[in-house]
Amino acid sequence: MILTRNPSQALMQAVRKGAVDEVPALLKALDAAGRKALLVELKELKTALLNGRVRWRDWRRTLAALRVAGTGCQTGAAAVATWLAAREMEDWGGVSHTATLEVLADRDPAWLGDVARRLADRRNFVEFEFRLVQELVLRSGGEVPATDLYVAGWTASLDHTRLAEELRDHPHTRLLVARLFELAETPQPLHRHASAQGGDASSGYAWAEALTAAAEDGELERRDLLDGCLARLVRGGRPHDLRFHLALLQRLAPTDEDLRAHIADLLGMAADGPSTVAGYAQEALTVQALAGDLPDAQLAEMSGALLFRTEKKLVRAQLTLLGKVLKKRPAASTELLPVVAEAFGHADSDVQLRALKLVGAHLPAVDEAVRGELAGAAELLSAVHRPLAGDLFGAALPAEPGLPYEEFLPPVPERRRLAPAAGTLPELIEDLVPLVKGRRRAEPEALDRVLDGLVRHAARDRGAVAEAVRGLVADAWWLMEGYPHRDSYFRHSAHGLEVVLAALLGRVPQEFLDAGRARQHVHPDCARHVLEAVVEQRLWEIADLIGTPALPFLLAMPTWHTGAVDADELVERLRLYRDAGCEPAPADFAQALLRVRRTDPTAAGAAHAAAALGTEAGDRLAQWLSGAAPLTPVLQIGPPVERRHGQPHWSDRIEVIGCARPDIRWDASGAFQWLARPFDAHTEPCRLWSHQQEHLPLVLPVDREALASWLLRRLAAGVEWDARDSTWWLTAFAEAEGEPGAAGMLALACGTTSAHAADRLKAVDALLVLAASGELDAAGLGTALAGLVRDGYAKPNRLADAARTAAATGAYATTWSVLAALLPPLLEEAKPVRGLGELLAVAADCAEQCRPGGALPGLDGVAGRKGASQLVVQAKRLTIALAHGSAQEVS
Repeated sequence: MILTRNPSQALMQAVRKGAVDEVPALLKALDAAGRKALLVELKELKTALLNGRVRWRDWRRTLAALRVAGTGCQTGAAAVATWLAAREMEDWGGVSHTATLEVLADRDPAWLGDVARRLADRRNFVEFEFRLVQELVLRSGGEVPATDLYVAGWTASLDHTRLAEELRDHPHTRLLVARLFELAETPQPLHRHASAQGGDASSGYAWAEALTAAAEDGELERRDLLDGCLARLVRGGRPHDLRFHLALLQRLAPTDEDLRAHIADLLGMAADGPSTVAGYAQEALTVQALAGDLPDAQLAEMSGALLFRTEKKLVRAQLTLLGKVLKKRPAASTELLPVVAEAFGHADSDVQLRALKLVGAHLPAVDEAVRGELAGAAELLSAVHRPLAGDLFGAALPAEPGLPYEEFLPPVPERRRLAPAAGTLPELIEDLVPLVKGRRRAEPEALDRVLDGLVRHAARDRGAVAEAVRGLVADAWWLMEGYPHRDSYFRHSAHGLEVVLAALLGRVPQEFLDAGRARQHVHPDCARHVLEAVVEQRLWEIADLIGTPALPFLLAMPTWHTGAVDADELVERLRLYRDAGCEPAPADFAQALLRVRRTDPTAAGAAHAAAALGTEAGDRLAQWLSGAAPLTPVLQIGPPVERRHGQPHWSDRIEVIGCARPDIRWDASGAFQWLARPFDAHTEPCRLWSHQQEHLPLVLPVDREALASWLLRRLAAGVEWDARDSTWWLTAFAEAEGEPGAAGMLALACGTTSAHAADRLKAVDALLVLAASGELDAAGLGTALAGLVRDGYAKPNRLADAARTAAATGAYATTWSVLAALLPPLLEEAKPVRGLGELLAVAADCAEQCRPGGALPGLDGVAGRKGASQLVVQAKRLTIALAHGSAQEVS
């Protein structure tokens, strides 16, 4: 205990020392007025902590003591909740919890309940400090604030290794378990497996086992758990959020009688639930249907929903069920066959055929009215099944619908003019907040806009900008005294925008700035690192020159959101530099040249205006604008590469060679030189993460093929290793300027075969945007895809999914143009390519819609084979579709 005559001084000494356990006793010696006065000092100490004026090694202990003291000095429930839940006061380890409860021990129970309710609405607090909130609830004796956050915090607070005992002993188990089925998002602890090895979906979840055991012991009502699970599954949501509830339902093993009481719920699950939920509901309803407990009307409702799902397993199972029911009860044909006939319009031709055969088998059981209805539905069938339908119904069907085909493509994205840098300092800080504090990354162009604003304002009043920035970055590591790596934080990396902000505050040694600007090293085995180094070199240069007359504003500030700069605008900026007596900063000017729009209608006039400036920079710009493309990357696919360890990767074979135009003098230092020299990618894996990832496309916004060349190997490696977000840059690629070539088409080819559906969707979007703008080389893309499939790199089922997605948007002709180049090399392979049947099915869908006509080399040979495999069936279907298209052309 610290001895002093003044209780307030003693308490402040204890707080600074970090003596958490001494704070409650010292607080008791203070009256209300003393606590109110002390609160002012505590807030000042908090500010000192955040500004780094307290040594790092003492910071955590001081913070915990400060937290307790401030809690005891506050009087209102809202003030206490705000103090405890402040982000900078977090105490995830619970060091201060006992002392906090002690200083609140004499408060009114209703007041404690009010504090608990307020804390229960704070996500971070209740997630990591649930036990403190729970103890306040228990001491209040009042109503449990069973909010979604509180329930999630409760699940995280229990020991899942002894979950059954924890549930049995907890006083609020019944209430909180009931709330588990009402949450929009399932808390992550509910997905924990009972063992390190996990388990299957019906028994592997620790919570599912514990809740089932509690129901068997009578601690929870089994019917309540069943009703809760079914209600949650009917409500729907993301598959991840429903996985636990399905596992619990399976673990509870409902009887036929249990399920009979929930037929309406099961019908809803079968219609709208994710695949696993719908499959469970279908199995349960199948048992009811075969037992005769499911009325025909409800079986028809169930079938109408399931027959149009995309999961082939569910559709086939439903057709099988209908066949069994109709065989047992032919009288049900009148009600069920029209539902089956709705599947004549299913996207899968195999489903169409199965439905047609099922209708044909039971057609004699229906009257003429139903027969006519079924014959009318047959017009939905694809061309390959129309002859069979004509034989079945006794009337010939037209081979193709008579409506003319119309291609649907997305609108070409419009360039958005980028707003100028913030005109006032408060506006600049407002723009800076998302980049410094935002948990989500801002738009890529936001960095350039903020950098230009910082440079412009610092050129006028560096001190004012530094003072405004200081408050925004008060909690940065590189500002905190005592942080062990503070002085070397910027030795090897700019850490994005941080180096510029730190330089404004004088926290980056000049030797680091000099080294960063002069750094020549670029990672030799990763082409993408060249673009990263370009971004970093600009940041080092800005950090070194900000607030000096040498950098009044940025020449490379984009005109458009893509990063492109209008030629006449760059000329005007150079004129302002000339009038101010400034020489362009090398990296800034080099980036401006890479961004200037050489195809701009004003480029020719801008070249003359640049030459008339009478400056070296103006002459360089004029030469740049008047010549051919300055960057001419060459893409090469080499032979398989032997690796010292492990199997060779296809992406190792990609070699990107970049070269500069010989008539352009490229004197920018550092990383920019690498964009203009031969570059041979080595065989080591390309790193998959980057500080500057989203900014890389803005380095080359008007050289689309160059951009694809430098980023291709990273995409290819990511696809090969099933990494997520490997196609992140294809959206920017589609919106960039410049003619796409072999590298661009190979990038799209890799993107459409990505492991993850979200990545394939980005590639499809880029493909359609290029098609809409007339810049898609469909033949080149198809040829690239064929090479990937034959090399065993691309999986045809992933490619088929991407092609199906593209076609489903209404771009059947575009998709066909790619497949028409892709399929012939694969059809001519001696050994059938695995998964080729799926690609042929998508091709047949496209041909039936857009009716291209013509012939496909190698298709007749596959279509003429014996058997009923998907490959042969779809080849025949495609042959018929192409023949009908040719006949239409002749007519």
